[in-house]
Amino acid sequence: METISPPITALNVSPAYRAEILENPLQTYLLGIIISICGNVLISISLNIQKYAHVRQAQRCSKPYYTSLMWWSGVVLMGIGEMGNFAAYGFAPASLIAPLGCVAVIASAIISVVFLKETVRPSDIVGGTLAITGTYVLVTFAPHTSTNITAQLVQYYAMSWHFLLYMFVEIVLFCILLYLYKRRKVKHIVIVMLLVALLASLTVISVKAVSGMITETVKGQLQLVYPIFYVMLVIMVASCAFQIKFLNQAMKMFDATEVVPVNFVFFTASAIVAGIIFYQEFEDLALLNIFMFLFGCLLSFLGVFLIARNRPKIKQQDRNFIAMDKIPGRRHTDTVQPEAKTSTYGSLAAKLICNRSDQTADS
Repeated sequence: METISPPITALNVSPAYRAEILENPLQTYLLGIIISICGNVLISISLNIQKYAHVRQAQRCSKPYYTSLMWWSGVVLMGIGEMGNFAAYGFAPASLIAPLGCVAVIASAIISVVFLKETVRPSDIVGGTLAITGTYVLVTFAPHTSTNITAQLVQYYAMSWHFLLYMFVEIVLFCILLYLYKRRKVKHIVIVMLLVALLASLTVISVKAVSGMITETVKGQLQLVYPIFYVMLVIMVASCAFQIKFLNQAMKMFDATEVVPVNFVFFTASAIVAGIIFYQEFEDLALLNIFMFLFGCLLSFLGVFLIARNRPKIKQQDRNFIAMDKIPGRRHTDTVQPEAKTSTYGSLAAKLICNRSDQTADS
């Protein structure tokens, strides 16, 4: 008579089963790192391409940026880079992939100097050195094993008491922050970016689960028939959508030089915590490795902060005003706002009349 093995839950998982799952070749671990680094480099290239398209459009006052082939090529490259990051979660720990996002900041700073001719600042050199050093340290001391994510393992992790407690605390904290942001109108960058970070922790958990189950399916172990796959897929899409919403609101209220470093720090911290609690990535890791890993993250945080601090802004011409030096025969460089309902230049004509009066008086 054929025996049916019981479903794997938090109560009946055997140590032998977990040891089999935790087995992961070093080649797979390195593959995840390489994919993540390449994805972040592509993202930095795409951001600079889009930035160049915006600059060229502002200088030429031509068609909208979304009609530019160059801008769309940057969007395509960003999509490929994000797909690389998505795939990397299936091969390496989430607590390692998230801090590697500093590679995009470093590469973006280098590309902007080489191709966009931006000025190299001392803070860029110091920040780049710190970020590269921190990346090397955290890669060296990060957990070198990663679970082979299966649907049964995701169900086991989702039912663990420490994750349920983590979710309870996160939901309560999210409701408090949302109340302060929406009802009390507290428009502080920490409030908004904490909302993004709390959503990001769910994004990291679900992205790694979906990516890992797809990876196992490609290897021959079908995982797409389990409901938990689609539950994680819905969580991934929903958390990403609301995360982008709050991030866009932060970009409208605050400068990018504030949003970029704060978002990187909060996102990385939430991803590390999610990896530790849900996927138990620091289990059996030596205390020295944990300390050096966190030290590497701290160096990366400082490097990103120095690179993103006081970055030069793109200067766009204000189209609500007409430059006086564009009028034939005039040397005046002021800008005045024209009156829309007159056939003449309105305020511009009055300005010219004043200038002519002054010239007549001088003669």
